[in-house]
Amino acid sequence: MKRDFSRLDRLLESFAQNSVAGCTCSIMQGDELIYEGAAGYADIASGKKMNGNSMFRQASTTKLFTYTILGMLYEEGVFLFSDPVGKYLPEWSETKKYVVRPDGTVDVVPTERPLNIRNAVAMMCGLPYCMVPVPNAATPTLADMSARIGALLEKGVPTLREEVRAMADVPVMFEPGSQWLYGFGSEITGALVETWTGKPLREVFIERIIEPLGLKNTDTFITPENRDRVVTNYLKKPDGTLEPAPDVFDREFDPAVTPVGARPQLLTSVSDFATFMLMLANGGVYKGKKLLGAGTVEMLHTNQLGEVQLKDFENDYLAGYGYGLGFRTLMTQKYGHNGHPGCFGWTGGSGTWVEADPVEKFSIAYMHNMMPNEELYHHHRVRAAAYGCML
Repeated sequence: MKRDFSRLDRLLESFAQNSVAGCTCSIMQGDELIYEGAAGYADIASGKKMNGNSMFRQASTTKLFTYTILGMLYEEGVFLFSDPVGKYLPEWSETKKYVVRPDGTVDVVPTERPLNIRNAVAMMCGLPYCMVPVPNAATPTLADMSARIGALLEKGVPTLREEVRAMADVPVMFEPGSQWLYGFGSEITGALVETWTGKPLREVFIERIIEPLGLKNTDTFITPENRDRVVTNYLKKPDGTLEPAPDVFDREFDPAVTPVGARPQLLTSVSDFATFMLMLANGGVYKGKKLLGAGTVEMLHTNQLGEVQLKDFENDYLAGYGYGLGFRTLMTQKYGHNGHPGCFGWTGGSGTWVEADPVEKFSIAYMHNMMPNEELYHHHRVRAAAYGCML
């Protein structure tokens, strides 16, 4: 059946003319790239156009590499999800939590159960994100984390293990496993992968995913070799105009100031990320090469959240989804999703969105780099158009 992607082309063009500097989208099925569209500019000032080799800052979609490698290590018998984190990261052997009493006082008490690996991976560990100090933090946990990350940043860019060690004695916000809170669980997961492999996480990315899948437009640093492919990151001002983001946002991509052991952030193209997601849609196999078992892939995107945790998770953007072991997973179409239940993926803070369909076995990747990313506007429209073309 010949598919018509003209509506998706028109949608990308409308984005580039009205809301973003530029954007790209790829769809893969049957180990092949069946659609690649690009619109607008990779860099407005120079007039450089977007294309299939344009590389985007992934932010949170980077985590999908970490969780996939976690699945590989699980298959090798390295750990069980019920294992306490402290079994492998000794500084996490004793976890405490803040408890707010009826009179408003706050106490610190030991958690009822040790923090386990499932709690960390499924974002139920009780620690929010804190990559820079937060003034007037809303919770004691965030205030403690802010003090620690501030002390680390005064010495330069910290390694991932330094970040995870620094946060180990921070009392968490709730009993591990009782609620969902997007945050520091991914850093704990990355530190576990580093401990088990004995290598910095960015090197594990290369050995376990980037090289086996032949991803040519994927890296964790901006280098002389890829600089011309990396798109400009833009800030959108209240009046709708765009200006390049300050250089400080790219510090983590600069190997001159960021150590190899720092928390990695991916730079990649839509076709490279679509290739990775297609491997997962195919049950862990790409072009005959098996990276994961089909049961492991299904395990990673099976919803882990109960009724209470789903209330923490749901919002307009995530409506209809649950959360697995690092992957958002579609549970119902009733909120407006024209794909199959079971579709899974995630989103990055500067405008990246990826999803895999394990029923029809295809993958979709859409990317722009802009803050705020206006994800609800862009991603849901791309999702509707892309699935409409495919199903």
